[in-house]
Amino acid sequence: MKQTHGLETKREATSIVAVQIETLIVNLSRGVQLLDSEIEAEEERTRCKDRRDPSYSILARTMIARRDNLSGTIAALRERWAALDTTVCLSEPRWNYS
Repeated sequence: MKQTHGLETKREATSIVAVQIETLIVNLSRGVQLLDSEIEAEEERTRCKDRRDPSYSILARTMIARRDNLSGTIAALRERWAALDTTVCLSEPRWNYS
Protein backbone atom coordinates (compact mmCIF):
# COMPACT_ATOMS: atom_id res chain seq x y z
CA MET A 1 0.00 0.00 0.00
CA LYS A 2 2.81 2.41 0.76
CA GLN A 3 4.12 2.07 -2.79
CA THR A 4 0.74 3.05 -4.19
CA HIS A 5 0.53 6.04 -1.88
CA GLY A 6 4.03 7.13 -2.83
CA LEU A 7 3.19 6.72 -6.52
CA GLU A 8 0.02 8.76 -6.11
CA THR A 9 1.95 11.49 -4.31
CA LYS A 10 4.50 11.58 -7.11
CA ARG A 11 1.73 11.73 -9.73
CA GLU A 12 0.01 14.54 -7.88
CA ALA A 13 3.24 16.50 -7.59
CA THR A 14 4.05 15.95 -11.27
CA SER A 15 0.53 16.98 -12.22
CA ILE A 16 0.84 20.18 -10.19
CA VAL A 17 4.17 20.99 -11.84
CA ALA A 18 2.66 20.34 -15.28
CA VAL A 19 -0.20 22.75 -14.60
CA GLN A 20 2.20 25.38 -13.26
CA ILE A 21 4.37 25.10 -16.35
CA GLU A 22 1.35 25.30 -18.63
CA THR A 23 0.13 28.39 -16.80
CA LEU A 24 3.53 30.04 -17.17
CA ILE A 25 3.60 29.23 -20.89
CA VAL A 26 0.14 30.71 -21.41
CA ASN A 27 0.97 33.88 -19.46
CA LEU A 28 4.36 34.38 -21.11
CA SER A 29 2.81 33.81 -24.55
CA ARG A 30 0.33 36.58 -23.83
CA GLY A 31 3.26 38.80 -22.90
CA VAL A 32 4.94 38.02 -26.22
CA GLN A 33 1.75 38.94 -28.07
CA LEU A 34 1.49 42.21 -26.16
CA LEU A 35 5.11 43.03 -26.91
CA ASP A 36 4.54 42.30 -30.61
CA SER A 37 1.68 44.80 -30.59
CA GLU A 38 3.72 47.38 -28.71
CA ILE A 39 6.67 46.97 -31.08
CA GLU A 40 4.41 47.46 -34.07
CA ALA A 41 2.83 50.55 -32.48
CA GLU A 42 6.26 52.02 -31.73
CA GLU A 43 7.41 51.41 -35.29
CA GLU A 44 4.27 53.13 -36.59
CA ARG A 45 4.74 56.03 -34.19
CA THR A 46 8.37 56.56 -35.21
CA ARG A 47 7.73 55.68 -38.87
CA CYS A 48 10.81 53.50 -38.87
CA LYS A 49 10.58 49.72 -39.28
CA ASP A 50 14.13 49.02 -40.43
CA ARG A 51 16.12 47.71 -37.46
CA ARG A 52 19.38 48.47 -39.29
CA ASP A 53 18.48 52.15 -39.46
CA PRO A 54 20.43 54.13 -36.83
CA SER A 55 17.27 56.09 -36.04
CA TYR A 56 15.34 52.93 -35.19
CA SER A 57 13.63 53.31 -31.81
CA ILE A 58 15.64 52.26 -28.78
CA LEU A 59 12.36 51.43 -27.06
CA ALA A 60 11.45 49.05 -29.90
CA ARG A 61 14.92 47.46 -29.71
CA THR A 62 14.47 46.91 -25.98
CA MET A 63 11.03 45.40 -26.44
CA ILE A 64 12.36 43.10 -29.18
CA ALA A 65 15.10 41.86 -26.85
CA ARG A 66 12.54 41.26 -24.11
CA ARG A 67 10.22 39.43 -26.51
CA ASP A 68 13.07 37.25 -27.73
CA ASN A 69 14.04 36.40 -24.14
CA LEU A 70 10.44 35.47 -23.32
CA SER A 71 10.26 33.29 -26.44
CA GLY A 72 13.40 31.46 -25.32
CA THR A 73 11.90 30.93 -21.88
CA ILE A 74 8.71 29.57 -23.44
CA ALA A 75 10.71 27.11 -25.55
CA ALA A 76 12.59 25.89 -22.47
CA LEU A 77 9.34 25.48 -20.52
CA ARG A 78 7.79 23.51 -23.39
CA GLU A 79 10.77 21.15 -23.33
CA ARG A 80 10.47 20.77 -19.58
CA TRP A 81 6.71 20.11 -19.87
CA ALA A 82 7.31 17.48 -22.55
CA ALA A 83 9.87 15.75 -20.33
CA LEU A 84 7.38 15.27 -17.50
CA ASP A 85 5.79 11.87 -16.98
CA THR A 86 3.13 11.95 -19.70
CA THR A 87 0.87 9.54 -17.84
CA VAL A 88 -0.02 12.26 -15.36
CA CYS A 89 -0.01 15.24 -17.67
CA LEU A 90 -2.93 16.46 -19.69
CA SER A 91 -3.27 14.76 -23.05
CA GLU A 92 -2.66 18.04 -24.88
CA PRO A 93 -1.22 21.29 -23.62
CA ARG A 94 -3.64 24.14 -23.00
CA TRP A 95 -1.52 26.67 -24.86
CA ASN A 96 -2.04 27.21 -28.55
CA TYR A 97 0.57 29.87 -29.19
CA SER A 98 3.50 29.39 -31.48
